[in-house]
Amino acid sequence: MGLFDKLAGWLGLKKKEVNVLCLGLDNSGKTTIINQLKPSNAQAQDIVPTIGFSIEKFKTSSLSFTVFDMSGQGRYRNLWEHYYKEGQAIIFVIDSGDKLRMVVAKEELDTLLNHPDIKHRRIPILFFANKMDLRDALSAVKVSQLLCLENIKDKPWHICASDAVKGEGLQEGVDWLQDQIRTMKT
Repeated sequence: MGLFDKLAGWLGLKKKEVNVLCLGLDNSGKTTIINQLKPSNAQAQDIVPTIGFSIEKFKTSSLSFTVFDMSGQGRYRNLWEHYYKEGQAIIFVIDSGDKLRMVVAKEELDTLLNHPDIKHRRIPILFFANKMDLRDALSAVKVSQLLCLENIKDKPWHICASDAVKGEGLQEGVDWLQDQIRTMKT
């Protein structure tokens, strides 16, 4: 890093860059959430399921995010672990209307939390209990209970109810994530 880069960082002129992994089962709304977080002029009109992964970038007032949007299809979930080392934060999206696959989401979360590249790191995890607009959707509290989030003691975590299509609940989550990242040791 050059002298001007360091000076810009000290003066707060340069945004801290952070790599975020966006994980969750297929059709949970990961890509839609990421699209909503981008500036309106950079948002896609049509959202298609992610195959493998895609990389998206967006900025907030103080951070520059590089988000790895990982496919949630069963055959691609083993790719997630290849990005754990680079990840500085995790967004885990749950379809709160998909009660049948809540057990699968919990298994994937447990696998993530027990992976050697994640297990001993104090990495913040933001959970979106997405699709809250659905009539039979589980509340964020119920999703938290089903995923046993209260057992996560060594990592900061937060859960937000969200409706990715309308963008509801997303700002609260991103604000929390920004605060966590800002307080992390650089």
